[in-house]
Amino acid sequence: MTSDEHADQTITRPTRLTLFGRTFLPWQAWRFAAINLKMIGIIRRSHRGQRSH
Repeated sequence: MTSDEHADQTITRPTRLTLFGRTFLPWQAWRFAAINLKMIGIIRRSHRGQRSH
């Protein structure tokens, strides 16, 4: 068995759900919005006690 044949047997293939998530634009837009809202919340909490005058 060559190393290429061995690599072909050990590489995992993406599932149908994974491929769907990578190619379905509405899902990508939803995830983009959710991640950005989460980051905004984290940044707001980190700046909560800081006041600049």
